[in-house]
Amino acid sequence: MWLDEALLKGSRRAVLLKAVALIAGIALLDWRIVGAIPLGFLYLLPMLMVGSVLAPWQIAIIAAACTVLAELFDDLGWGVRLGIPRDVLFFAAFFGVGIFMREVTRKRTADIRHLEEMQREGDARREAEEQLRIFVESSPAAIVMADASGTILMANQAAHRMLAAKGSLPGKTIYSYLPSLRHVPTPDNSEQLYRTVMQAHGRRESNEAFLADICFSTYQTKAGSRLAAMVLDSSEELSTHEVASLRQLMTASRIAVGAVSHEIRNICGAIGVVHQNLARNPLLVGSPDFETLGNLIAALERIASISLQRTTSEASEVDLPALLGELRIVIAPLLEEAEIAVEWHADADLPEVWADRAGLMQVFLNLVTNSIRALALRDDRILAITARMQADRVLIEFEDNGCGVSQPELLFQPFQSGAYSSGLGLYLSRAMLRTFGGEIRYQAQAEGAHFVISLTPVQG
Repeated sequence: MWLDEALLKGSRRAVLLKAVALIAGIALLDWRIVGAIPLGFLYLLPMLMVGSVLAPWQIAIIAAACTVLAELFDDLGWGVRLGIPRDVLFFAAFFGVGIFMREVTRKRTADIRHLEEMQREGDARREAEEQLRIFVESSPAAIVMADASGTILMANQAAHRMLAAKGSLPGKTIYSYLPSLRHVPTPDNSEQLYRTVMQAHGRRESNEAFLADICFSTYQTKAGSRLAAMVLDSSEELSTHEVASLRQLMTASRIAVGAVSHEIRNICGAIGVVHQNLARNPLLVGSPDFETLGNLIAALERIASISLQRTTSEASEVDLPALLGELRIVIAPLLEEAEIAVEWHADADLPEVWADRAGLMQVFLNLVTNSIRALALRDDRILAITARMQADRVLIEFEDNGCGVSQPELLFQPFQSGAYSSGLGLYLSRAMLRTFGGEIRYQAQAEGAHFVISLTPVQG
């Protein structure tokens, strides 16, 4: 301890100066003291000092110098038979002590660096754990960790709120809240791990059911297998989606029923004219079958004349670039599967538009689906979607290089012959657009089909 504090502290130059001074002092003492007491062993002390700061070849030079000084100032006679072995032992002792001290110093320096690295790693680990703890606790998603038996080991505040837990969740079983996790296999080794997402029904502690989106993974620890789950309550999203779907269905149904009623009225009108003409025939007067036919026509006319209130969508401000981005995500797999190249062109400063978001998306999807069918027989399949401003309207154009349209004048009529399925797609699309002030038209061209949707921009 004293050696370390007094002789080895300081810079490399300071230690060397101390060692040289000590060597000079020992040599002077050995020269001044006359007697049979050799003082050469004292050179071991400066050799310890130089061993902590010098390289091996430098230590060898200092050891040789100390050997010369020890031999020069002691009172022992020197001869070949006794002097050389003695000097060899002196040198070996001095050099060995220096090398030993050098290795001790290197080991000590390495240990100090290792301890410092461990300290830094420990500090970094504690900081990361603290950041992770803050992240988990502040996360709006419920985060739960459980062991192999399903016992909850950790749960954040969002999990307590979502599951309406009375008291603390740790110690309770996760299967009582999320029964579907019971079917997740427990990993037996590191190769049997699961990382996936599923949608399942959950149950709060109050016995209230909810729909949950669960992102979970399994992993191994020294204490056994663990399951970590991030849970999102999607009940409100489901409710909103179902209500919007119902509203969309009712809107489309009214439009379809209106189209059917219109066609029935036309048919009944034609039959009614024929019936009136036949009524002039005296042979049919008083005929029960003829009167029944007249009653049937009147009944059909009454059914067809029921006035369905023209539906008006709840138009709102729609972020058109965002909606087009969602459309791009939705149709990408369909176009890739059909091997159709899509070209997107959109102005950078498109404004918001007045529309029903779900209805407008359905119109877009209907046009894309029509283009996919029209391009099925072509080798070079291209669909171009363009969004731009023109005067005081926002135009969204769908253009393909498919087989085109043979009778453009019949495009927007219901129940047209030769149409795919019921022939109501474009009729319903136009009726839907008109409910919030939009319009769709077909633009004739030499090849393919070109539809243009016109929407009203939101005035800033």
